[in-house]
Amino acid sequence: MIKIGRILILALLAIPSVLSGQTVKKAVPELEFAHFDHNKIEFLGDSSAFEKAFSKMDAALLTGSGNFRIMHIGGSHVQAGTLTRQLRNDLLSLGSKDGGRGMVFPFTAAKTNTPSSYRSRYEGEWEPTKNVTRDLPRRLGLTGMAVSTSDSTASVRIVLKARNASENEPEFFFDRLNILGYSTEGERFPIVITNSGDTLAGLRNEEASCWSFLLPEKQDSVKVAVSGSGGSLTLTGIYLDNADPGISVTGIGVNGAAVPSYLRCEDFQRDLRMVNPDMVIFAIGVNDASGKNFSQDEFIARYKILVDKVRAVNPDCALLFVSNNDTYKRVRRRVYAVNRNGLEAQQAFFRLCCDCGGGFWDMFDIMGGLESMKKWEEAGLAKRDKIHFTDEGYVILGDLLYNALMAKYIEHLRRKPWMA
Repeated sequence: MIKIGRILILALLAIPSVLSGQTVKKAVPELEFAHFDHNKIEFLGDSSAFEKAFSKMDAALLTGSGNFRIMHIGGSHVQAGTLTRQLRNDLLSLGSKDGGRGMVFPFTAAKTNTPSSYRSRYEGEWEPTKNVTRDLPRRLGLTGMAVSTSDSTASVRIVLKARNASENEPEFFFDRLNILGYSTEGERFPIVITNSGDTLAGLRNEEASCWSFLLPEKQDSVKVAVSGSGGSLTLTGIYLDNADPGISVTGIGVNGAAVPSYLRCEDFQRDLRMVNPDMVIFAIGVNDASGKNFSQDEFIARYKILVDKVRAVNPDCALLFVSNNDTYKRVRRRVYAVNRNGLEAQQAFFRLCCDCGGGFWDMFDIMGGLESMKKWEEAGLAKRDKIHFTDEGYVILGDLLYNALMAKYIEHLRRKPWMA
């Protein structure tokens, strides 16, 4: 029998409280320096794409059928993973099943941090490539990263266990996966070693440039090893999925990445077809606005190329643009100056959203505007670099983004025929 989502039960039994948002809204602390009363998503243009996306959300939540897929893309804020993790956990708390964990990457093999929502390990020798490199030695895809090896003993492991997991942390399982990548000058290929110790060979899909595996049962971790001889094997991502209907949130983030970083990724659009998002949350921009010569026009022009790539994959994809957080620049040791480009970037995101007809979540304003990052740091919610947040700060931002998204979703529910 199809499981009726918790939100439908609430809608039937307590419609007024649902429509006020009280049953789904996450509590956030009061910060006198922030503008949490401004926490909303504005539609700057045609909102029909959001209606279509919310209809997918209806199916996942209300009738237990179909999938609603979100992709959150950015720089180090997204690679850290905590904001994306909180948004994912909040959405799944509505009663949806895990609709597939989505795209992940063995970050430890690239000698960098793994998002907080899972763990990665590696053995052997791997050589990383990241999209922040101007002249890329290897072809990259959606993740903006790659690890290559010619070591026959090399392997990577992904474990879907969050760091510092809460008591109510969702669990994620998969029984199918795609290993994205390619071999060069030889016959090396990936094999999968299941939790029970079975070794599986995948089916090569040349069009998608991946090896596909179907596991005998669901599991929450996987080891990918190397087989064959000669040449090197390059991994550019691992896509974890299951056959269950539900909600999926994929985080795509690379430390230091700007919009041109993702435009360098030759296979970005091809890999995006695998994720096939119904909504993309664009949060790239902090690194674009970090220099002295930030140009709104150049920033918008480059972003529009990325938007076109998304719409080429899904013309109906809902686009949500997130303005940069307030940041500071290091002038000298222990001396920082506010980055006034934050105001320029805020205006650029507004213009971009108007041009592209998306939704706008003004994080810059919501967190308190110019010079507010120092106050977040003093409250223990941002790090000393005055660019990044602490885990507690990212959790608050994740809850705020969720609350803003749910406010729009509840407006969508009001327009449902059964509400008339």
